[in-house]
Amino acid sequence: MNAVTRLLTGAAMGVALSLSSGAVLAKTPDNMLVVAQRIDDLITMDPAQSYEFTGGDISRNIYSKLVTFDPADLSAGYKPSIATKWDVSEDGKTVTFTIRKGVKFHSGNPLRPEDVAFSLQRAVLLNKTPSFILTQFGFSKDNVKDTIKVVGDDQVSITTDKRYATSFLLNCLTATIAGIVDEKTVMAHEKDGDMGNEWLKTNDAGSGPYVLTSWKPNDSYTLTAFNDYWGGAPAMKRIIVRHVQESATQRLMLEKGDIDVARNLNPEDVQAIEKEDGLKVDNELRGRLMYISFNQKDPELSKPKVVEALKYLVDYKGMVNSFLKGQWQVHQSFLPLTYLGQIKDNPYSFNVDKAKELLKEAGVKDLTITAGVRDAQERLEIAQSLQNTFAQAGVTLKIEVGTGKQVLGKYRARQLQMYVGAWGPDYPDPQTNAGTFAWNPNNADDAKLTGSLAWRNAWDPGKFNQMVDAAVVEPDRAKRAKMYEDMQREWQKTAPFGVLFQKVEQTGLAADVQHLNVGGAITAISYWAITKE
Repeated sequence: MNAVTRLLTGAAMGVALSLSSGAVLAKTPDNMLVVAQRIDDLITMDPAQSYEFTGGDISRNIYSKLVTFDPADLSAGYKPSIATKWDVSEDGKTVTFTIRKGVKFHSGNPLRPEDVAFSLQRAVLLNKTPSFILTQFGFSKDNVKDTIKVVGDDQVSITTDKRYATSFLLNCLTATIAGIVDEKTVMAHEKDGDMGNEWLKTNDAGSGPYVLTSWKPNDSYTLTAFNDYWGGAPAMKRIIVRHVQESATQRLMLEKGDIDVARNLNPEDVQAIEKEDGLKVDNELRGRLMYISFNQKDPELSKPKVVEALKYLVDYKGMVNSFLKGQWQVHQSFLPLTYLGQIKDNPYSFNVDKAKELLKEAGVKDLTITAGVRDAQERLEIAQSLQNTFAQAGVTLKIEVGTGKQVLGKYRARQLQMYVGAWGPDYPDPQTNAGTFAWNPNNADDAKLTGSLAWRNAWDPGKFNQMVDAAVVEPDRAKRAKMYEDMQREWQKTAPFGVLFQKVEQTGLAADVQHLNVGGAITAISYWAITKE
């Protein structure tokens, strides 16, 4: 029995046992939310290191930030949170934040300006995967304590290396890495100078609406309402998120009342749920992109015509009209729709003859590629479709399947020949994706720029580095949008990436669940906004 079979059997057995008595299951309590979701990508809950989808969900609910988004109106942009207001210096380089009074951490400690400065400094000093979100403003281990500091009884200042649009800085401060941690609690658990990093992988030092009360890897996590939350105690007193790999199992659990929310449903199960009394489906356009990428250390995949050929060997429309129907739409640029600088150009289509011609021009035949793929149904189906269409041009695709943690580990170590996976924005500014898909200033292995997808694929973007750097400081909104539009059209032609689809998340819900917002194109789920009515 293989690992996948064991996982499916375990999930199915749980449902079978719950039904074996013939009893009708009671619905979940009115003040509790039970969610079925794939959470096998979860590596850490330290906001200075967390860089996975599940970690982002947890962090948004247990940590507060200087600024945030209102789940009731994401289109309104960032708004005050721990910071009640901010002022910008005349030269545009220093932003001074006034810190909200009366905020408590889950430990009971008061949140101080010192905690804010410590949290942001710590993220730079630890230099984990998402640190580039802050270091792109010129912060370093050498200067961060001088550039991010307490400047008054209730104020913290942030001074960047040059003038940026204030909105760009504030957008970045909505990212997971900007979560404010309790300095006293974290440093009480420091070991060997790690600033509490090992402890925070599985523990909570936040001030958000929920407290992390348990995490069982690849099984579940539980959040409990923080009644002293400065924004008011949430209606759902407990959130239980269970790792359920298969769509069919999630659907069955929802139908039987075992769960309130099913987050990883395939189109067939969505259609079935839509027909069920007492259930409903929420549709939300996300910023998540599905893409393929090719390691440029590989002598064959580093040939531009080979990469171009492989982009012509994707049955884009065939997939979105079949097993991805309703959940993904064809999208081939690195900025999702709704972002400044978005383009709707989809220059590639399934064309075997064109691909064969390009492979011949590149002098490549009998090409074999191994792709790393997370053990998730839609990703496996995409990989299997690619396996089929690649073969039509004589390209053999081998699929190497692992958990999200396993596959991401190899990808971040630049060990995958090809990757089939998803990417979600960290903050609602075009730099969030431009700086990952098109920027890599140091392509050396020891640079370890793991936040850059270009680096993970060992790609030196050349002129794109300068294009990204220029666009991020352009103050004129219209000019900046045009720069990203031009950049993407050039990138589509030459980058060792193929963006395939943009996500439309379809979530199955019990009818009484209200105010669900999984984050739109910009952020993560907000459990504190949910009620049952």
